[in-house]
Amino acid sequence: MKLAILSRNTRLYSTRRLVEAARMRGHTVRVLDPLRCYLRIACDGFAMHYKGRAISDFDAVIPRIGASVTRYGNAVLHQFELMGAYTPNPSAAIGAARDKLRAHQILAAQGIGLPVTVFGDNPDDTHDLLSMLGPPPHIIKLNEGAQGAGVMLTEKPSASRSVIETLRGLQATFLVQEFIGEAAGCDLRCFVVGDRVVAAMRREAPIGDFRSNLHRGGTGTAETASPEEQALAVRAAQGLGLRVAGVDLIRSSRGPLVLEVNASPGLEGIEGATGVDVAGLVVDHVATHVAARPLRIAPKRRRNGRVSAG
Repeated sequence: MKLAILSRNTRLYSTRRLVEAARMRGHTVRVLDPLRCYLRIACDGFAMHYKGRAISDFDAVIPRIGASVTRYGNAVLHQFELMGAYTPNPSAAIGAARDKLRAHQILAAQGIGLPVTVFGDNPDDTHDLLSMLGPPPHIIKLNEGAQGAGVMLTEKPSASRSVIETLRGLQATFLVQEFIGEAAGCDLRCFVVGDRVVAAMRREAPIGDFRSNLHRGGTGTAETASPEEQALAVRAAQGLGLRVAGVDLIRSSRGPLVLEVNASPGLEGIEGATGVDVAGLVVDHVATHVAARPLRIAPKRRRNGRVSAG
């Protein structure tokens, strides 16, 4: 298998582990900075260059696209898809997962349990908006925040209104959610590959914080997710069109709820906590799907040297 990994930094743990896992299994792998990929789009075919040279014939692409380059990175990933490469996380699915509002709408429509969430724009509606949610504490989070950044806890109605007014003044897009107090600052990260949870860890917030993200100082320990939690995590990932995802669940009095679905989950925390070779399982999943696909017709070479879609 000829594999591309879209990543801006070859030294990142997750990128290095995927490269190691692919090479250990005899695959050809190349790391490509998505911002150095540039595209030709025309009705006679699709082409891509990287640092001055044409690139083509990749069997599969594993995207490791950071939130700050989602738009451009997704365009590059879609171009690979149009050129015939398999990806476990299509560009449309990544776009939906990165938009928290849209992701919540999609998941809720499928009957997947979530914290109650409200969304509004006009300042005149703030009081009624919060009444639709219920009394504080409230969680207010930026729609496109990542790794716990842009997530705030308010404990009084006046504090909720103040934060909402401030964010609106900054023209930020945000959600307001119920606070699940019984979770006690803990959540469950389930790493989904294909149709199963391959590893899970319990994340606990540091003292004085409510965010359990490892990037915010949280700690992770291996945990066995219940059958119900595993089924919910797989449903959430697949509901957004993702075959590789980190699904964050919170244990509430009404059962497990989905907090977020991460389309580019880090490997360092989950592998360190559980000892599972998650990178290898991701590569194996991709290789299995590539092997099962019909044989691709070699792309046609045109007189101008450009490559049409295979």
